[in-house]
Amino acid sequence: MRTFGTQGPVNPDDNYIVSRSKETADFIQRIKNGKYIVIFAPRQTGKTTFFQRALDTLTTEEQHYFPIQLNFEEAEDDTAADFYRGLYEDILEQIENVFERRCEMPSAPLADFLENNNRITDHRSMRRFFRQFAKLLSRDAPNPVQTASLAQRVVLLIDEFDGIPRDVLKGFLHSLRHIYVAGKPRSPHSIGIVGVKNIRQLNYDDSISPFNIQDEFVVPNFTREQVGELLAQYTEEVGQPFAPEVIETLHKQTAGQPFLVNRAAQILTQELGVPKTETIMLAHFAKAHTQLLEEGNTNISHLLTNIRRDPRFENVLMRITSYERGLRFNPDDEIIAELAMYGIIAKSANGMCEIVNPIYQHRILQAFKPLFNGLEDEYFSEENGDDFIDYLTPEGVIEMGALLDNFQAFIARAGFRILQVPDTPQEYVGQHLLYAYLDTFVRIVRGDMFLEVQTGRGRMDLLLLHNQRKYIVETKIWEGDRSYQAGKQQLSVYLKLEGVTEGYYVVFDHRQKPESRVETQTVEGVSIRSYVIPVIQVAPSTTP
Repeated sequence: MRTFGTQGPVNPDDNYIVSRSKETADFIQRIKNGKYIVIFAPRQTGKTTFFQRALDTLTTEEQHYFPIQLNFEEAEDDTAADFYRGLYEDILEQIENVFERRCEMPSAPLADFLENNNRITDHRSMRRFFRQFAKLLSRDAPNPVQTASLAQRVVLLIDEFDGIPRDVLKGFLHSLRHIYVAGKPRSPHSIGIVGVKNIRQLNYDDSISPFNIQDEFVVPNFTREQVGELLAQYTEEVGQPFAPEVIETLHKQTAGQPFLVNRAAQILTQELGVPKTETIMLAHFAKAHTQLLEEGNTNISHLLTNIRRDPRFENVLMRITSYERGLRFNPDDEIIAELAMYGIIAKSANGMCEIVNPIYQHRILQAFKPLFNGLEDEYFSEENGDDFIDYLTPEGVIEMGALLDNFQAFIARAGFRILQVPDTPQEYVGQHLLYAYLDTFVRIVRGDMFLEVQTGRGRMDLLLLHNQRKYIVETKIWEGDRSYQAGKQQLSVYLKLEGVTEGYYVVFDHRQKPESRVETQTVEGVSIRSYVIPVIQVAPSTTP
């Protein structure tokens, strides 16, 4: 039986796999058109799997194209001499592999050329090698008098291109450009370069990249339909179905990020112990989701390592998640470009920065949340002596209004001290504290909490799931009464989409003279309880 793969490239013999037939056809057509293509995407987004499927198609289905696959991952510390010696050996190995897979043999002149008559020692000899190889390869064709349009065309596909030694990069790219601008027929006819960074970001020197002829290709995340296609393969083999809302929620929470999709599916089908005779339901997904928010898998480890690379990242990420006006996606800004390269943020449809999926946003908030905020003991007043469990009725219903009333009272009691919470930017401290408060509550009552909406414009929607009930809390920072009122309309639309009749809206007011509000209104047929919570700016004066 196949499994959902999360360790390196997946293959259809061992793993369930998204075909990406439309994207693959697009890529293959660019190769046929002779494009020199750069494929760049963050790690664990499926680019190597995509790349290898394209390679397989060229090898087994496109006889007029001869693909040579290379990988520069091990080359980073090579000298120039070692790099080109290894490059030549790898090319010979891959040529032999293609002939074997096609059940063919090279002609005697080609075999002699490969074995005795050539070596690659630098970028110039590499260029001459490919030109001569293509000539001899075409003479090997079944019909030697075929037209040039049917000649064998060499395709070079390079994975982990980021590993190329820096003192080799400039000459290597210049040679590729020289081949390209010389015109057709050329060898290689087409090149595909795969890496985390765009060629322009490799920064080998201060000059303009010599590879300015590149055609960029971005491997997208899975669509909602592709997630359904992936899970349907499991259902067809095993017989265990997924409830439609599980597929919808899985795509929403991961935004189709390939590793997260497959990891969630692994947990659901292999680790939770759901009997194969039962449908996988939303309650099962909630458990898998909680595990994803707590475990240290390789994808999350990469995420956390990357967001901690630069102290400036926290301020940018929190601004993206906290303000309605958001942050414009500027690819020329160093911080934004680097966060995008790591796959943490992306450009939204309206041109703003957004965290790429709610699971990442949740882990980012967890990473920047202090271990202790110093105020945990003051969640409840000494007079009332409440505990979180008191906000759960005997029937298992969360008294969300009372729970948030207590949070508002807690902030008022804490006063200016909330601005002293360690390692937390002052303008985001209210949302940090609300997140920590509700996170503590759901753990005690054995519920689950989702960041339910991707936020490119400052909305942070929290969905609490407990006993098959949904509770939705939207939080943001005060940006004027117009924004405050518009937020209610936005929340009402979201509540109706989720099939919920009441929701909660918490806005933190950082003005010098903030105004506290609590109001319950019916907006577009749903009930919304709104809170405007002042964030006290200064300590009270100790002067008599």
